[in-house]
Amino acid sequence: MEQVRPVTLSVVVPMLDEEANVDALLERTCRVMDALNDPYEIIVVDDGSTDGTAGRVAAWAQRRSEVRLVSLSRTFGHQAALLAGVEQARGAATITLDGDLQHPPELVPRLVEAWRDGADIVQAVRRAPADGSAPKRIASSWFYTLLSSIARIRVTPGAADFRLMSREAAEALASCRERTRFNRGLVQWIGFDCREVVFDAPPRAAGRSKYSWRSMLRLAGDAIFSFSWAPLRAAGLAGAGVSLAAGAYLLFVLWARLFTNRTVEGWSSTLAAVLVLGGMQLLVLWIIGEYLGRLFEEAKQRPLYIIRRGAPRSAKNGRG
Repeated sequence: MEQVRPVTLSVVVPMLDEEANVDALLERTCRVMDALNDPYEIIVVDDGSTDGTAGRVAAWAQRRSEVRLVSLSRTFGHQAALLAGVEQARGAATITLDGDLQHPPELVPRLVEAWRDGADIVQAVRRAPADGSAPKRIASSWFYTLLSSIARIRVTPGAADFRLMSREAAEALASCRERTRFNRGLVQWIGFDCREVVFDAPPRAAGRSKYSWRSMLRLAGDAIFSFSWAPLRAAGLAGAGVSLAAGAYLLFVLWARLFTNRTVEGWSSTLAAVLVLGGMQLLVLWIIGEYLGRLFEEAKQRPLYIIRRGAPRSAKNGRG
C-alpha cells in the first residue's frame, strides 16, 4: 500500500479551460512552495474543461508528486469546484487561488506568515482588478456595499477567492452544504480570526475571463438571496406603502363625493394604478420564486459535485 505523505500546506486551484495558463501557474507555484520548505500539495480541480487543461495538469502530476489532478464529471461551477478542492485537501492550512494568474502565487508566503502568527483565515484583497472595466469595478463596489447593508455578513470589496484557511476553518466551510454557494460570504459567516493582505492584481496572463456580466449577476443573486431576507421585507414594505396610498386615495374620493358633491374622474389614473399594482405583484412573485427555487434545489439533495475517476478527458483524446 502506498504511504500517504504528510502535508502541511495545500494549494487548491479550480480551473476551467485554462490550458494556456497551466504551465506558468504550476511552475511559479511550485517554486514558491519549494522555497517555504514545508511539505505541500497542489490540487488542481478541472471543472469540466473542454481544452487540454486536464492533460497538462496530468503531465505535471507525473513529474511532480506534489501535484494532484481532481477532474469533475462536468462543469459544476467555480464555487463547487473550489469546494471540491477544499474537501480533498489534507494540509494543516489550505490556500485557494484562481488559475488565471491574477492571484499571484508569490503572495502565498505572506498568507502563511499571517497564519503562523495565529490567524485562522487570511484573506487576500485586491486593490483593483488590473484588466477590469470601470463599469465592472463600480458594479462590484455597489454590490458589496449593498450586501453589507442588508446581510449579517461583511465582505470586503476586492476580496475574491484568494485566501488561506486553517484546517478548522476549511472544515467549517466544507460543512456548509447549500447548493447555491457564495463562498466569499460563507467564509465570513463561519467566523474565526480573519486578517487581510492587500495586493495588486496583475492582468490575466492568457485566455479570457469566465465571469461574464451574466455570471456576475447570477453570483450576486445567489449572495443576496442566500444571506438576506431583505428582498421579501422590501416587497412587504412596498405592499404596505401601496396599501396606505390606496387607502388615502379612497378617503379623498369619499370626501370629494360627500362634501363637494362631485366625483373624481379619470380613466388614465385608474389604468396607471392597475399597471403599477400588476407590476408590483409580478415583482413580488419573482422574489418569492427565487426563494422557492432555492428551496427546491436544496430539497433534491443532489451532490454538489461529482469526481470523475480514471484518465482525464484530454489525456484520453491524446492532447496535453
